[in-house]
Amino acid sequence: MKHSLFFFLLSGLSLCGQKSFAQDDDLLKSLDQPAAKTYTSATFKGTRLMNGHTVETIKGKHLDFLISHRFGRLNSGVDNFYGLDEAYIRLGLDYGVTDRLTVGVGRSSIQKTVDLYAKYRLLRQSTGEHSSPVSITLFASDAIVTEPTQENATSTLYYNNGERQNWTFQALIARKFNDKFSLQLIPTFVTLGKADTQTEAVTALGFGGRYKISKRVSVNAEYYARFLSSDQKNIAPGEANTYNAFAVGVDIETGGHVFQLHFTNAQGMIEKQFLTQTTGNFFKGDIHYGFNISRTFSFDRKR
Repeated sequence: MKHSLFFFLLSGLSLCGQKSFAQDDDLLKSLDQPAAKTYTSATFKGTRLMNGHTVETIKGKHLDFLISHRFGRLNSGVDNFYGLDEAYIRLGLDYGVTDRLTVGVGRSSIQKTVDLYAKYRLLRQSTGEHSSPVSITLFASDAIVTEPTQENATSTLYYNNGERQNWTFQALIARKFNDKFSLQLIPTFVTLGKADTQTEAVTALGFGGRYKISKRVSVNAEYYARFLSSDQKNIAPGEANTYNAFAVGVDIETGGHVFQLHFTNAQGMIEKQFLTQTTGNFFKGDIHYGFNISRTFSFDRKR
């Protein structure tokens, strides 16, 4: 009887030990395994911050219809209804070839400009194995001026189609610090086929960010600092001075729409225009009220 009881206790201790060792082994294995990779989503709510692009791309097999509108200057007086009598518009279509590649086309009423662009999401902010602290999207566009050449003092003379081409290259670098705050840096290079102010190329560094104040509303700001040579700063007599583009505004998300309201000194709505043709000084009251509104349509039956 004593031997049977001793054997029973020994067997129980052995089983407990094996279970304990198995649990310890499972714990060590879990510690050795890297954490699953998790991607950051919604660094910004739309593909546009205000004037410029964000790191966001359109989902694959989705089409985004974007309407951008800019009125005249608020300080133009009551005769111009504080800018509301004057308006410029851009209509654009952006399509997600894949979740990482977006292509787009747009048409602006300023100089009757057609722009074509492509965005590729090179890197996405993530945590876990092989994590990335930032998101990086590459951007390239071609803006083609289609207004007819007129032999008068107010129009630019184009002697060939190459002079109508204006290329922009950007690296969009952004980080979402928390659920409320996101920041973006935008190194930019613009080449001009036919420069209105004898400027053949412009290099700039853009800064942009958003801060959420509620579930569907955020406050945004955007500024582009240009690095101009001494020749570019010395504007020829009779030509208008140009200024760095600055904008502040709000994003309002309403279901499938993102409605952006903003105030900016730039009337142009593509990179070539707001980086090289902004003739108003925001801090002297040369402010345009404007908005962007987008609607996304899905062509992916699986979603």
